[in-house]
Amino acid sequence: MNVMKMMQQAKSMQKDMERIQAQLAEKRVEFSSGGGMVTATATGDGGIVAIRIDPKVINPADKDLLEDMVLAAVDGAIRKSREMASAEMGKVTAGMGLPGMFG
Repeated sequence: MNVMKMMQQAKSMQKDMERIQAQLAEKRVEFSSGGGMVTATATGDGGIVAIRIDPKVINPADKDLLEDMVLAAVDGAIRKSREMASAEMGKVTAGMGLPGMFG
């Protein structure tokens, strides 16, 4: 492969990745636990931006259950965020012959 062509492709891919990273920061994914009683919202770049808790599950006597539901919702939202980011970045690297990149 021509080295100049490869460098141009790498530069183009870098610009595409930067664009996608900026877009991912604007996208949102949600994950709920406890049958929808707790929902966490994450950005495509992995930040948690919201947690919603149904008031029905706020019981001081059952604090451990609420903590578990919050943890499960946050963990799920982060996983979905990573899956979305991997899929978007995979579009950039598809066909480039770069094994193991964002897969």
